[in-house]
Amino acid sequence: MSFKNIVRELKEMKDGIGSISRRGVEGKHWRSRTRSHIAPDVAAPSQPIDQGQWANLPPELLLDIIRRVEESETSWPARTVVVFCASVCKSWRDITKEIVKPLAECGRLTFPISLKQPGPRDAPIQCFIKRDRTTLTYRLYFGLTPSEDESDKLLLAAKKIRRATSTEFVISLVGDDFSRASNTYLGKLRSNFLGTKFTVYDSQPPNDAAVQHNSLLSRRFHSKRVSPRLPAYNYSAATISYELNVLRTRGPRRMHCIMHSIPVSSIQEGGAAPTPTSFPQIIDEKSSPRLVSKGKEPETYFSSPNLSSFGETLVLKNKAPRWHEQLQCWCLNFKGRVTVASVKNFQLVATVDPSLNIPAAEQEKVTLQFGKIGKDIFTMDYCYPLSAFQAFAISLSSFDTKPACE
Repeated sequence: MSFKNIVRELKEMKDGIGSISRRGVEGKHWRSRTRSHIAPDVAAPSQPIDQGQWANLPPELLLDIIRRVEESETSWPARTVVVFCASVCKSWRDITKEIVKPLAECGRLTFPISLKQPGPRDAPIQCFIKRDRTTLTYRLYFGLTPSEDESDKLLLAAKKIRRATSTEFVISLVGDDFSRASNTYLGKLRSNFLGTKFTVYDSQPPNDAAVQHNSLLSRRFHSKRVSPRLPAYNYSAATISYELNVLRTRGPRRMHCIMHSIPVSSIQEGGAAPTPTSFPQIIDEKSSPRLVSKGKEPETYFSSPNLSSFGETLVLKNKAPRWHEQLQCWCLNFKGRVTVASVKNFQLVATVDPSLNIPAAEQEKVTLQFGKIGKDIFTMDYCYPLSAFQAFAISLSSFDTKPACE
């Protein structure tokens, strides 16, 4: 069988792939524009799985096929073929995960875990955000600008929830399910009462290592969960602060981002940012102490694990714009990616201690830029050491109302 025939058969298999996912993801998730890649990893079931005839291919042949597919399909939607390879059976999945490198190394988004991994160092990942004012939802798509046929690849979605003393943005892998009981829940962004301080909560720790329960900060009770085996753990990943504008002077917003899960050493020569390789395993209720409430399940909050071993954490600040006398406005060089003036536009760069001897080029490097290009359409470009999840959460903080900062 030729290589083209194998790829063609893989594409034809996508209607039946959904039943293989061990989290019960239906086949329609692959065809829907609002679904993202492939279901997260879960603990292997106790009973054996019938992998079918495709599992009987010689390992050397299978390795060569998947490697050639991965090298030839470098962009979406063609890269879905790589996802199909990982969904054929367990042996195909293991080899595909071995071949596909982390995002920082290959620069290609493939599986959902890529959204939790640091971006590439040499070139940013270019995305755009669509805001729906009616449903209070925000969708992050992969690509330069929206396409005419609306076939853009959805990466993440968020829903804004207003509460009495705060605002929350719940972040999900899909655009139609924002329940914390869902497999697609990734984390959330929460503001204070004034909208001047935001905390990013991640559903998993920055490293694959397990977090000890003695780092528990508090337990909150929220929505009823479908499965008692999936407690809503939240790890503090970042804190975003906007400076108060007490004198009401004209000028852009000033913000600082403390990345609790990223050490400042990650931007030093030879440094590396935490890179998760899989989603957390299902936690059995017998091994996890829980509080019980009538009809409600606990939502557990943790501090970021092992920060003492990280050393000093990375701090980002917005790049100061310059005043343009002819245009009579504040300006930043977005390299053509932002076309509409807005108080929401910003660029983030690292702020470090001079004693760390970090090169000036690294300090001036734009890690995240966000800006408006049309009505309810914004661009978001990010690179190492931020992940898509972290960049999206920081960008969402710009959408919240901040009367005390403007």
